[in-house]
Amino acid sequence: MATDTKSTFLEELRWRGFLEAVTSDDLDTYLSEEKRTMYVGFDPTADSLHLGSLIPVMALAHAQRHGHRPLVLVGGGTGLIGDPSGKSDERTLLTAEKTAENAAAVRLQLSRFFDISSDDKALMLNNAEWLVPLNLLEFLRDIGKHFSVNEMIKRDSVRTRLEERDHGISFTEFSYMLLQAYDFYYLCQHHDCAIQMGGSDQWGNILSGKELIRRVLGKRGEGITFPLLTTSTGKKFGKTEEGAVWLDAKRTSPYQMYQYWLQTADADVVRYLKLFTFLSQARIEEIAAEAAAHPEKREAQRTLAAECAGVVHGAESVAAVEAASRILFSGSSEIPTAETVAMLAGEVPVTEIPSADLTAGITLVDLLVRSKLADSKGAARKLIESGGVYVNNERHNQPQKIVSAEDVKWPGAILLRSGKKNFHLALIR
Repeated sequence: MATDTKSTFLEELRWRGFLEAVTSDDLDTYLSEEKRTMYVGFDPTADSLHLGSLIPVMALAHAQRHGHRPLVLVGGGTGLIGDPSGKSDERTLLTAEKTAENAAAVRLQLSRFFDISSDDKALMLNNAEWLVPLNLLEFLRDIGKHFSVNEMIKRDSVRTRLEERDHGISFTEFSYMLLQAYDFYYLCQHHDCAIQMGGSDQWGNILSGKELIRRVLGKRGEGITFPLLTTSTGKKFGKTEEGAVWLDAKRTSPYQMYQYWLQTADADVVRYLKLFTFLSQARIEEIAAEAAAHPEKREAQRTLAAECAGVVHGAESVAAVEAASRILFSGSSEIPTAETVAMLAGEVPVTEIPSADLTAGITLVDLLVRSKLADSKGAARKLIESGGVYVNNERHNQPQKIVSAEDVKWPGAILLRSGKKNFHLALIR
């Protein structure tokens, strides 16, 4: 029965747009009564999470900020099976070794979002710990008997696959619902976990766990689901023409992630500020008002990019990204840090130049030819004379210019540019 008691955590999720559905009308009261442990599961299908994973991660982080205990569950066990939810085809099964490797990488990524200094503040677990040793006959006898196949095939994750006669669903994936329910049951029994959260495609799995807990333990388990996010144009969030935007800097650089957020449409930017930053309601309303009055300034996008890249990669990386952006797009002649130079090296073409060549002196003409900014020495001279050549964003129009060690103002690099956008980084080795 619903009451007027409001959970500060659920209120936070409501105004930010996280809530799709909850399993009980009195969940506000339940969460207000005492500190609760709540979990989200992340299957290690790759060695990195992507931006689509940030909604449940941020929701768990808000839970911790409101006094609850987040439990981050890495699916080293369920990852061996694969969740059929939201999938039209059978997943390619990973080896046990690859799953374990991915699980370790995902665990490290997730640890950045929470205070895990003690078990009382947060828990990070891997369900391989209890799923791998499971005895099949005991599992079927003690857990399987509580599940109705009639009910299971009504779940969206199963029903849609059954209706697709070309694909169907294997018993392996059909059993995933039991394993996820068992996770919730196990976490409730051993870690006093009372809430499972996940995307709206997890609704059926969450209900199965809630019912298993009630039947076997006689305890209360509840669920919270989040909406599946799309852009205002209907496209899948977190995707580019090149594919997913990953949290791993090796897969998607901090610079590329920053640029992704910077390109957010005006129609989406305030919604994303609510979902993917920890900025206060008052601050976001202030940004929204400014964006409505002066959308051409794109200050909301810049704030979003800095905040989101900072949450994932840290403030130092954001400072380096912003410096790289000023250098590439605003013509800044500032001297960057070594981290910014390294970031630029990942975003523009690079040529290595022996330090001995600079000690002896190399003509700007030769440097342009070596970096392929000019096809020939003659073309390089014309380019320089026309005023179209820049060294560290400073124009040079003398073809006889000698570039020496004294011109290396940056940490081990020289930035060359022809025209407005043709950049090349000469790394001094």
